[in-house]
Amino acid sequence: MLGAGMARGLVKKAIAASVAAGAALVAILALGGAVFYALMMVVPPLAAASITFLLFAVVALVVALTFLARGESEDEEDDEEVSGLGQRAFMLFRQRPILGTVAALAGGWIFLRNPALATMVAAAFTEKSHGSRRRR
Repeated sequence: MLGAGMARGLVKKAIAASVAAGAALVAILALGGAVFYALMMVVPPLAAASITFLLFAVVALVVALTFLARGESEDEEDDEEVSGLGQRAFMLFRQRPILGTVAALAGGWIFLRNPALATMVAAAFTEKSHGSRRRR
């Protein structure tokens, strides 16, 4: 079944993402410990803990502000009018990748079942616009 295969793939991706997130968490904690113990050789333990905390807080703030700034610029791009069908499909894939993939698979299935429909749609997309000409 198509649905069971897709579900297995999504579960595998979710498991891989959780393992990667867990490994990143362990790496960050180990880095924090290394920074703390390195600072403890130079300053008292309380100061080393405070400096480590401030260092990681600044890094978190920079990362958060970077992603917020990137999100605002993407929102400005999204406000632009999308005119063509191809641009609408592209925006659907960018905003909702799973829905876009399902729509593409459904469209492909319809086109495979009815080649005449596929030919008509392809002709409609490749036909040049004749709006600038005037008939007399």
